[in-house]
Amino acid sequence: KSNETSGTEEIIAESFQQWHDSGGSCPEGTVPIRRTTEKDVLRANKLRRFGKKPIRHLRRDSSGNGHEVCNYHYQHAVVFVNGEQYYGAKAKLNVWAPKVTDPYEFSLSQIWVISGSFENDLNTIEAGWQVSPELYGDSYPRFFTYWTTDAYQATGCYNLLCSGFVQTNNKIAIGAAISPRSSYRGRQFDIGLMVWKDPKHGHWWLEFGSGLLVGYWPAFLFSHLRSHASMVQFGGEIVNSRSTGAHTYTQMGSGHFAGEGFGKSSYFRNLQTVDWDNNLLPLNSMHLQADHPNCYDVRQGRNTVWGTYFYYGGPGRNIRCP
Repeated sequence: KSNETSGTEEIIAESFQQWHDSGGSCPEGTVPIRRTTEKDVLRANKLRRFGKKPIRHLRRDSSGNGHEVCNYHYQHAVVFVNGEQYYGAKAKLNVWAPKVTDPYEFSLSQIWVISGSFENDLNTIEAGWQVSPELYGDSYPRFFTYWTTDAYQATGCYNLLCSGFVQTNNKIAIGAAISPRSSYRGRQFDIGLMVWKDPKHGHWWLEFGSGLLVGYWPAFLFSHLRSHASMVQFGGEIVNSRSTGAHTYTQMGSGHFAGEGFGKSSYFRNLQTVDWDNNLLPLNSMHLQADHPNCYDVRQGRNTVWGTYFYYGGPGRNIRCP
């Protein structure tokens, strides 16, 4: 075993959902849905965008010099594969509660299943955990899903806030807080996620934890993803509103850089993709991308216990990330 994973079996446990602590489950034939309240809607930055990711809006600089200024800056520290036909992805990722310093920012860790161009017809399926004060009204990491067929413009949403994702499980609540959470130099808690395409009906299914089917995205929602994905991505994303004119202090993952390693950095482990015949395969020719490595970074590794894995994240604003 490498240093990163030596002894980790004893200190990694599976996270689950907080609402189960009070004995929560739903009757047969029903599914749990997180109630959307008036407070939730009133928190939204823009009412018509409630439940959707902020668009990477370009607006004219008011100084009149013709420059365009982006309202929301998305920043990533991810690993991705492309160049083949993909029919799903699987990984385990540990759960943290990163600090989000602006109510309209978020911090998430997820799997993306992607096809199409990033300009206007991007199809994505996304699942993971996120901290989003605007969406949930608190700072807990919550299990979430997302989808879009037009690069986040008009289609798709988080969780069950629009029609699209079909939930089939009465024990998993999408949008529910995940507990327990990992702690710095303490115990690590992770969740398993898998997205894969059903060869018979073409739907994209989501599995949470140890074999729990949550539901599916119907094939008809998509254009490019109706057949297969052309890219699979794993990692972290934050949105930086630059509300103070400087980089945000919003953290990604544990809020610590990848170099700190196990028990301190956030990780994805046992990364796999799914082929046309529903076989799980190790990742080939991975690419690493950190948009702003002085703010959030990523480091990959491989060993017999964790297979392909990586550490990622960071604190956001610091001396090297002004």
